[in-house]
Amino acid sequence: MSPEERDPHHHTRKTKARLQETTTHLREDIEKVDEPQFKAMFETSAEVLDGLVKAFDHYERKSESAWRA
Repeated sequence: MSPEERDPHHHTRKTKARLQETTTHLREDIEKVDEPQFKAMFETSAEVLDGLVKAFDHYERKSESAWRA
């Protein structure tokens, strides 16, 4: 295993990028379908993923007490 693979920030950056990619895709699809329930489900999903990205940010910056040693 490489030193980069052992670095937690390497993994948080990669995961955040995937989550943001999915969030963008969800929000783009909201504009393509007219069904209100679909729109609500996809917007809710995007909001949840946004929250996960924030949690990863907090971990990286150690801005929450739970992430400090």
